[in-house]
Amino acid sequence: MVAAGRGVTIAGIGACVPPVVVTNDHLAEVVETDDEWIRTRTGIRQRRVADPDTATSDLAEVAARRALEEAQVRPEQVDLIIVATVTPDMPFPSTACLLQDRLGATRAAGFDLEAACSGFVYALAAGAQFVAAGLYDTVLVVGAETLSKIIDWSDRRTCVLLGDGAGAAVLRPAPPGEGILGLYLGADGSGGDLLKQPAGGSRLPASSETVARGLHYVQMNGREVFKFAVKTMGDAAQAALAQAGLRFEDVDLYIPHQANYRIIESSARRFDLPLDRVVVNIDRYGNTSAASIPVALDEALSAGRVRAGQTVLLVAFGGGLTWGAAVVRWGYDRPAARPLEMPGRQPEYGLPAWIREQAARGRARLDGTNPARPAGAPPAARAALDPAAVAAAGGAGGGPAPGGEQAP
Repeated sequence: MVAAGRGVTIAGIGACVPPVVVTNDHLAEVVETDDEWIRTRTGIRQRRVADPDTATSDLAEVAARRALEEAQVRPEQVDLIIVATVTPDMPFPSTACLLQDRLGATRAAGFDLEAACSGFVYALAAGAQFVAAGLYDTVLVVGAETLSKIIDWSDRRTCVLLGDGAGAAVLRPAPPGEGILGLYLGADGSGGDLLKQPAGGSRLPASSETVARGLHYVQMNGREVFKFAVKTMGDAAQAALAQAGLRFEDVDLYIPHQANYRIIESSARRFDLPLDRVVVNIDRYGNTSAASIPVALDEALSAGRVRAGQTVLLVAFGGGLTWGAAVVRWGYDRPAARPLEMPGRQPEYGLPAWIREQAARGRARLDGTNPARPAGAPPAARAALDPAAVAAAGGAGGGPAPGGEQAP
């Protein structure tokens, strides 16, 4: 819910994706999969991957500058920066503080927010409260990720799903009844084990053992996440629409978190929304976590699918477990398409050498050459990487594959 007070609108959107394009066929060179297997289970054809020397703040800066330009706001006018990410440049200082310095937003406070793939909606809700309460006039909200840094590129259960990117929104005051009309957030910590990065925090500090065991990579129970997503996306959307006094038939455009095409399709059916009112770009970018919704929103604006006066529904779910939805009465038209690429860069197709090297190290760990494996213990099972084994377990049918081609 938006705090009682001023209305809050999105005055500008910006986004950025890295130049390297890794297709399903490229991934088939390092993991046991193929294009058809990935497409039919996830809807993904390719994803963007950041260079090894590109950090989350690099993508965030480009997206933020584009959003500020569209909103006609100078960096020194920004009061607060909120960055939603699970892949910060470092634990501290926050990526928001790094971004504040790079932008020259000298007046702005800043903090990071972690809600995994729900991060952008959470940050939107948090930022809106500051504006509605009159504490700040201009809040920059950013969802940015370099998930390629925390993927095990030898594990097709996760490496086929995720990509890198950033999106940003500028929040400004608006007359009541315009801008953000409804917000809903939720969480269920009992499902935390379904999607996690086990090591690197105070529970399992980084050590040679945690690195050797691959505990700094994303781990996910895809089947359970799929079930959770289909239910909670509908519940969150209904709650946000009810707060706005609207129904699903009032929605002009639905922009869901881009995790899996099956999840998107299932939620649209539940909402009784035709697919021509749903934004889908997972086929080209994969799951970019907190960047997913703002990148999709940016593309929809450039394509003329979002217009002033339309009602836009944003819905996300993610690790935590978390979920959230926002209903926005859109306030402006974008006169011309804007770029997604990093400045001076064009798409570059191919599998980077560093991914090949990382995948080889992961296979060595699975094959039993992992030095952290206790003496006498068997190598890690490879059944989950065998399409025949997946099909035998039921993953090739109507539901998600065990271990999961669904992601938050």
